[in-house]
Amino acid sequence: MKTNEPMKPLFIPLMSLLLLCGCGRQKTFIPGVDDVLAENPQLQRVLDHCKDDSLKYRAALFLIENLPYHATNDAPSMDAQLKLYELHSTGKYSPEEVIDSVSRAYGRLDVSSLRQTSDVGISPEYLIENIEWAFKVWREQPWGKNVPFSLFCEYILPYRVGDERLVPWRKEIYERYNPLLDSIRKLPEAEDPRFVSEALFDSLRKAPIHFTGQFEPSPHIGPKTVEWRSGSCKEFTDLLLYVYRAVGLPCAKDIMLMRGNRNAPHSWNVMFDKEGRGYYFTLLDNMTDGANPDAYWDPKGKVYRATFSLNRRMTDSLRTAPENLHPAFRYPCMEDVTAVYAGKQNHTVRIAEDRIYPPVQEDELLYLCASCRMDWTPLAWCRLSDGEAMFRDVEGQMVFRLASYADGKLQMRSDPFVLERPTGEIRFLSPGEREEPVTVFHKFPLYLDGVSGRMIGGVFEGSNDSRFRHADTLFVVKDRPYRLFTKVQTDHRKPYRYVRYRGKAGSHCDVAEIAFYGARSDSLPLRGKVIGTPGDNSGHEYTNAFDGDPYTSFDYPEADGGWTGLDLGKPYIIRSIVYTPRNRDDYIRRGDRYELFYCAGEWQSAGIKVARSDSLVYHVPAGSLLYLRNHTRGQDERIFEYRDGMQIFW
Repeated sequence: MKTNEPMKPLFIPLMSLLLLCGCGRQKTFIPGVDDVLAENPQLQRVLDHCKDDSLKYRAALFLIENLPYHATNDAPSMDAQLKLYELHSTGKYSPEEVIDSVSRAYGRLDVSSLRQTSDVGISPEYLIENIEWAFKVWREQPWGKNVPFSLFCEYILPYRVGDERLVPWRKEIYERYNPLLDSIRKLPEAEDPRFVSEALFDSLRKAPIHFTGQFEPSPHIGPKTVEWRSGSCKEFTDLLLYVYRAVGLPCAKDIMLMRGNRNAPHSWNVMFDKEGRGYYFTLLDNMTDGANPDAYWDPKGKVYRATFSLNRRMTDSLRTAPENLHPAFRYPCMEDVTAVYAGKQNHTVRIAEDRIYPPVQEDELLYLCASCRMDWTPLAWCRLSDGEAMFRDVEGQMVFRLASYADGKLQMRSDPFVLERPTGEIRFLSPGEREEPVTVFHKFPLYLDGVSGRMIGGVFEGSNDSRFRHADTLFVVKDRPYRLFTKVQTDHRKPYRYVRYRGKAGSHCDVAEIAFYGARSDSLPLRGKVIGTPGDNSGHEYTNAFDGDPYTSFDYPEADGGWTGLDLGKPYIIRSIVYTPRNRDDYIRRGDRYELFYCAGEWQSAGIKVARSDSLVYHVPAGSLLYLRNHTRGQDERIFEYRDGMQIFW
């Protein structure tokens, strides 16, 4: 499944950035308000408009001095991309149908044709309207008195949320959502922005959403996301930014530049209380209110909070020409908030100089990188100090590598290593001299597929009553199936005419394939009439569990009460059962071509094989980081190690 695109590099200003040398180090010249006004003199009208209100004037200065670091990414073919979200928002079509229909009617987004237009050339009228609306909602709402000016500037005032097309949005969204707060506006609690934020969230989360991660990466789609409610985490994060800021509630976006267990970045929202403390929330996790950041369970290396202003302290400390920095850190409009998420599991990563190859040059920048398929994405940076590379505020439970950046490319500078989240222990995944056999059953962590784990707690039963009023338990599924076809033996000697699988409560009785066997020597499963609880004709009927296809499945429309089984015609002793969970096609698929890679400095191939069953066996250097690629189909693949005879995904 395709997911959010990697965080785009922050935009190069229209004016040239100069490098001034002083005190033996480079320092990036940061353009000020006068430099922006020299580039676009019309912006003086914004300052003139705000000159009689000291706070508005300061807000105008804040926006103008940060214009060089924001831009619109656009192309005529962007219209086709927007149509994807609009059509998907109807709820009538699958993402695949939407992509096919829009491609035929409108074409596809041509990424190569995207052009950046710096906000230095922004219309003064647009900025003035934005400032007036932002101050209106800040000053008229009872909670505004507990939103300090600094929080207002970063998380209410900004006129854009990304690189979307600039269109007016505040008035329309305000008039639509402000009435939702009428019932609480006069309550004493309404002076607390968190109280109001949670009340608004309670309304917003009840409306339907149309999630998909299958649309190609693109610029932000703009304020229409509020109406369409379609897309991935990026679009739903933007939705809340627009709505909250339109009604005067401070709302931020926190970002993992790369997730710790998936091949994509991730973002979510943050609301604030009257003391300025942040609480994370999202429309995608069945949340009911804001939560403390240290309760966020996903593996994280670093977490950054997007800001409208350039992080000038970070820019100064990098002391490197922007073109020599990795794009993620050239113009960093973000601040590091990892510590508030990591809590007691916040660690400092120290890598000794002798673990870094080749030797580190004086004043050289090293990046701490996370995995994205077979590539690596920088999350943080440091310079060698006292014989070690040290990165503060890192959470872990993921694999990292060190890298440097030159000539537009990352060069790997260390073996992969695991940072254990509870202890902060570092364990390198370095290939040894000894080879070991590796048996692989899947290419992606199964706990992320959302369905295979639903078999845990499911029960296979036998009965001689067609209504199963008197049923015996043949087998209980206690673990997530780690392979496509799991075979288990039963100890029962009683014959049964009726056999079935009954899903646990809340599982929708999700199962893809079932086979019951009689005598131990039988190579063919028992046959009979398929029986069960009918579904809703959605293509996931109970009969799918006996059609011989592990990629069709039973998904009962109700969370509880579903079952599927066989009337065998006469009683049989059930000696064994083979079952397949409902799945996302991440198990080894017979007939597909696979290639296993191991990391030995660079990725090395252990060979290409065609699967003849639901497993593959390779021989690789012990202790290596591994990656299994399916050359036939699919998108979901993830790094793993092989330990104690098991695949351990990171």
